[in-house]
Amino acid sequence: MAFFYFYTNKRTMSATIPNETFPFFKKLAKNNNRDWFNEHKPEFKAIEAKIKSAYNHLGELMSTHDQIEKIKIFRIYRDVRFSKNKLPYKTHFGGSFTRKKPELRGGYYLHIQPNNESFIATGFWEPNKEDLLRIRKEFEMDDSEMRDILNNKTFSETWGGFVGDELKTAPKGFDRDHPAIDLIRKKQYIFIKKYSDEAVLQYNFVESVNDDFKKIRPFFDYMSDVLTTNLNGESLL
Repeated sequence: MAFFYFYTNKRTMSATIPNETFPFFKKLAKNNNRDWFNEHKPEFKAIEAKIKSAYNHLGELMSTHDQIEKIKIFRIYRDVRFSKNKLPYKTHFGGSFTRKKPELRGGYYLHIQPNNESFIATGFWEPNKEDLLRIRKEFEMDDSEMRDILNNKTFSETWGGFVGDELKTAPKGFDRDHPAIDLIRKKQYIFIKKYSDEAVLQYNFVESVNDDFKKIRPFFDYMSDVLTTNLNGESLL
């Protein structure tokens, strides 16, 4: 019994966000150069190993209620080739969780950053033009199911409403006075939930994120059905 307690406690600790994460990024923000980073690289690698453990544990939890095809934890090195910002390092961790394609649509993202800038995001960041048109046509025909999802108390208390880019008026071929124009004119269908630094460092943060991701499922189920059928409800797969 004692061994079992030690093992599970050790596993829980390995799946937390380490306390050193935010102080390190705050120091990096003030010293964002290669000399400083190389000097402190062992410290970063130790933090990164614990972060990877937390992300992978989250992926394991999510796989109990969704089909996660891939976990990708992004590197700290910035691509500065086409950016005015030439600072070489990110001051956050980010990672995505990809659902099984082509049946399951949408994706998950976890962002860890100091100064209460951490968040999770779900949805459709850059739908291709075919998918975007299909979604808009669905809302043009019937937006009631989407409204029911957005108005569900459990869903809305966790995720609120859509964020992301949208047109100022109607897309070409759509009526600007359509009752669902607020949905039709969107270019992205994203939900975001923010976390304080204190919340991120809680021992059960990863489990809390998993619980929040679970609550997006009605939206993902609906959108997956839309994007794998035509307007007559016939399967495209």
